[in-house]
Amino acid sequence: MDSLRPASAGTLESSDAYVEIEPSEGGIQIHLESVVLERFGEAIRETVQEVLEELRVADACVRVVDRGALDCVIRARVETAVRRGRGEC
Repeated sequence: MDSLRPASAGTLESSDAYVEIEPSEGGIQIHLESVVLERFGEAIRETVQEVLEELRVADACVRVVDRGALDCVIRARVETAVRRGRGEC
């Protein structure tokens, strides 16, 4: 994995998600706040984990504030935060 610096993506608007990522040691840590946490919390965590694995992120702390975003939006926000953290965009 490339070096990672703190970065974010998204908004706190309805049907969106706000994602913050920062370097960490000891694997992936996902902190999730969601209006649908009870029903979809595990699925959201799995989506975040999948994107991080696809992008080969091994050590990071990720904070997700979900406001009812679709899976594709969560994926896009996580990917954008990672790419910004790597200085790719």
